[in-house]
Amino acid sequence: MTELSFTDVRAAADRLAGVAHRTPVLTSRTLDERVGAQVFLKAENFQRIGAFKFRGAYNAISRLTPEQLAAGVAAYSSGNHAQAVALAARLAGTSVVILMPEDAPPTKLAATRGYGAEVVTYDRYTQDRTALAQELATERGRTLIPPYDHYDVMAGQGTVALELIEEVGHLGALLVPVGGGGLMAGCATAATMMSPGIRMIGVEPAAGDDHARSLAAGERVEIAIPRTIADGQAISTPGELTFAVNQRLVESFELVSDAEILDAMAFAFERLKIVLEPSGASALAALLAGRIHGLPERVGVVLSGGNVGLERFHELLGNS
Repeated sequence: MTELSFTDVRAAADRLAGVAHRTPVLTSRTLDERVGAQVFLKAENFQRIGAFKFRGAYNAISRLTPEQLAAGVAAYSSGNHAQAVALAARLAGTSVVILMPEDAPPTKLAATRGYGAEVVTYDRYTQDRTALAQELATERGRTLIPPYDHYDVMAGQGTVALELIEEVGHLGALLVPVGGGGLMAGCATAATMMSPGIRMIGVEPAAGDDHARSLAAGERVEIAIPRTIADGQAISTPGELTFAVNQRLVESFELVSDAEILDAMAFAFERLKIVLEPSGASALAALLAGRIHGLPERVGVVLSGGNVGLERFHELLGNS
């Protein structure tokens, strides 16, 4: 595959049928009244492993040859992709080794190991995870499944938007959390075909504005690894493949503060009765904080994940 197409997203949906959960779409009259629009929340916190990442990981691994599966796979991730690859590899009957930051949330480390993966840790602030992972995969003769810069991964993530629009119909805008950009690239590819004229809006933490800077510059910009509660979005530069798609299809990348993310997590818990991790709440945070100007009547929001442990959840929200 040399580019990403709507056909690829459709094919991914076929592979995921009966394996991935078709996650619910939530609505809230309180939310609609507060923002002045009809809002449809795609709840990927109810996906297998607790986040959208399972879609892309399974789609990519399901396309490997028998020889590649026999040799095993490798991956690198701050947490959710790690769990996704670990589970997808187990379902495919192959082994996996995953490079994770040493300060990854303990719940994500434990869950990844729980799915049977070997975990190798590194320092996210001083070491190049991509280079380390490629070296690890080469040394062990494994196929590397990156977290976002991979067309099969992107196509799998795009099934989030495909399912949402199939269920609720035309949307005027879709808000998507952005880390490496794979979820957005897949969703934008599907949504712009299914809902012509839709405004694709990415959301990233203010401390990690690499996509906003890159879109403004017209090329990928690299920043220091951001220090934010949204660990799943702590990326220094957009993916090469993902940015090529997003530069063409995304209207803007809006920024939210950690405090606004906490407000969104609290709203989700108190009003929607669901638990979101910080990254999973960032798109909702942008909506609640009034970041989207000229809000259309019908808006989709991706709630990308809910992998936060009880202790961390209490730590974040206990005094907010």
